[in-house]
Amino acid sequence: MKTKENRTIEIMDTTLRDGEQMQNVSYTPEEKLTISKILLTEVKVDRLEVTSARVSEGEQKSVLKMLDWATEAHLVDKFEILSFVDKNKSVEWAKSVGIKRVNLLTKGSCKHCTEQLRKTPEQHAQDIRETVLYAADNGIEVNVYLEDFSNGIKTSPDYVYSMIDVLLTLPVKRIMLPDTLGIFNPFETYEYVSAVVNRYPDVHFDFHPHNDYGFGTANAMAAVKAGVKGIHATVNGMGERAGNAPLDEVVVSIKDFLSVNFNIDEKKLHKISRTVEMFSGQRMATNKAIYGKNVFTQTAGIHADGDKKGNLYGNQLVPERFDRKRKYALGKLSGKANLEMSLKELSIELADEDKKVLLQKIIELGDKKEVVTTEDLPYLISDIFETPEEVPFKLEHCSINSTYELKSMAAIKCAYQGKTMKAYAHGDGGYDAFMNALRDILKRFHLPVPQLLDYEVTIPPGGKTDALVQAAITWQVEQKKTDNTRITTRGVNSDQNMAAIEATVKMINFIL
Repeated sequence: MKTKENRTIEIMDTTLRDGEQMQNVSYTPEEKLTISKILLTEVKVDRLEVTSARVSEGEQKSVLKMLDWATEAHLVDKFEILSFVDKNKSVEWAKSVGIKRVNLLTKGSCKHCTEQLRKTPEQHAQDIRETVLYAADNGIEVNVYLEDFSNGIKTSPDYVYSMIDVLLTLPVKRIMLPDTLGIFNPFETYEYVSAVVNRYPDVHFDFHPHNDYGFGTANAMAAVKAGVKGIHATVNGMGERAGNAPLDEVVVSIKDFLSVNFNIDEKKLHKISRTVEMFSGQRMATNKAIYGKNVFTQTAGIHADGDKKGNLYGNQLVPERFDRKRKYALGKLSGKANLEMSLKELSIELADEDKKVLLQKIIELGDKKEVVTTEDLPYLISDIFETPEEVPFKLEHCSINSTYELKSMAAIKCAYQGKTMKAYAHGDGGYDAFMNALRDILKRFHLPVPQLLDYEVTIPPGGKTDALVQAAITWQVEQKKTDNTRITTRGVNSDQNMAAIEATVKMINFIL
């Protein structure tokens, strides 16, 4: 089947249902509300699957919190839950929380039907009929999952087609084809999904990919090419086993390579990825496509040189498309162009001879596996050329007291423009106490108070209690009224709190 031009494909995000089945991932009701708000109002996904019916009292509270907001925002019709062939139980649960649409989990392979349910296809079909009709009588819209569709269409196609025939006699909105165990490859996905779509050309089919072979995004693309009208995805590919197809990869790759559209705001994909990463505690690989921290970082000197001379190494994935910026790594593979692009970003000018000396030092550090960031350059320059480290803001003294079952306390003394100030503060931990005291001083000096976005601590493998700790802190700093900039600074110390404090003082002097 040829791809139809200018089709708009629905995206159903299942981060809060299927994605939460990832091991060690669980969201609070407030986190679920935040994620659902960003997905619906900023990323603009079409539909949101947020939980399974009857799972727990805590989930019920989460859904109620989301639906209270959705009612005010007139977005209740965007919310869906996974439901079961249990006649009235799932439907009553959906009604109790205000859900208007359920995704009914039925068996899409004869093996699942006869061996898991211990029922004949006719018995299962009758149970489905009773459940769907009860939902319709109670004002609940029904979509249907054919669980294990990929195995079913391979091993029992007659069963799959008979089930679809039954569903078409019922008030069912969408039929959803899951690759439940992630066994499809893209060629099979296209072949089998095309066969189903061509047989039922007027039916709304969704495809639900899993990523067990790393084919989640490719299979989603193949399914769209085959003619499905909706794709399911999760933020950052969250999900059990190897996860689901990542939302950002699905949207961007299909949009760029097939003649279809989405309602998604691409500039918000990075924001939702960072939010889910923060709430889930699951950090993504730095080289992950689209979202990864290193995706828009050029390392090889020849690439930076090509960018400088004419964007010779660019493609459709320009960072501005996703509200990000190009970075140029500094290390043993760096060339003159990398350094010049980084210096330009910092508005630092150096003589050609000084650039050579600085570049050689960066390469030497790279050989030792040390990381040099753009933000490190001012300090590296100061060290190399033996200029006095005259920084405008100084931390002169700092004392942190941590206690058991009591608030930590910090006492600090800072100097700025010939004046000194002291501050004392309590906090939930030593660094929090320090930051509370520092905010007090910054406000009294009329200096900007940055917002902490991320805090990452690295300790060498096998390190002892006195091992050096690297604290990398990412901040958001308002440089202009309309320009918010992310800055990452690092501190290294055998004391974790002091490493974080070093990174913080570096940040203040960087923006000053």
